[in-house]
Amino acid sequence: MARFDKLAVMAKIKEAPMVPVFYHKDAEVAKKVIKACYDGGVRAFEFTNRGDFAHEVFAECVKFAAKECPELALGVGSVVDAPTAALYIQLGACFVVGPLFNPEIAPVCNRRLVPYCPGCGSVSEIGKAQELGCDLTKLFPGDVYGPNMVKGLMAPMPWSKIMVTGGVAPEAENLKGWFKAGVYCVGMGSKLFPKDRVEAGDWQYITDKCREALGYVAEARKK
Repeated sequence: MARFDKLAVMAKIKEAPMVPVFYHKDAEVAKKVIKACYDGGVRAFEFTNRGDFAHEVFAECVKFAAKECPELALGVGSVVDAPTAALYIQLGACFVVGPLFNPEIAPVCNRRLVPYCPGCGSVSEIGKAQELGCDLTKLFPGDVYGPNMVKGLMAPMPWSKIMVTGGVAPEAENLKGWFKAGVYCVGMGSKLFPKDRVEAGDWQYITDKCREALGYVAEARKK
């Protein structure tokens, strides 16, 4: 069962609007990365469902986070079907993210008050997802559309809460562009976790990068 419901998860993402996106087959490495992000101010973390037995790694991470990262909402990403969503919700996922929009996933998540954030590529798709209760929708891949897509969408649909993943970097100008356009939050993967840093176990680098990126976001939201 999720430790935080939809309202709590949305509040956490609003407070710290950068969601790290990460997968590793080794649960111990995943735990280190999760803790490093948490120490850097992250309050929502997306573990992606990308490898064999990924759900088993996730289950270990959920138990770890409950003790070591008590305020962290740990969710799952790369979910494309309802059975997979149900599996991860049973393991404690606080939110579900997908690269695409599958209407069959929405009721599974809604029934348990777990946010479903589907990947959308058009205004119509975002609108349909909102009709099915998706408070947060993901513009993906972000680098294909750019901040102007978000800005254009927000004019006729100002209630929209958009997460952008793909094309997001822990850099001041990049983050300023997205937040000035009107995004609710951003998802960030490989640029936050350089492979060499993870292999070297340089967890402090990840903590510092998260803190730095969240600082850029805070500045962008002020102006």
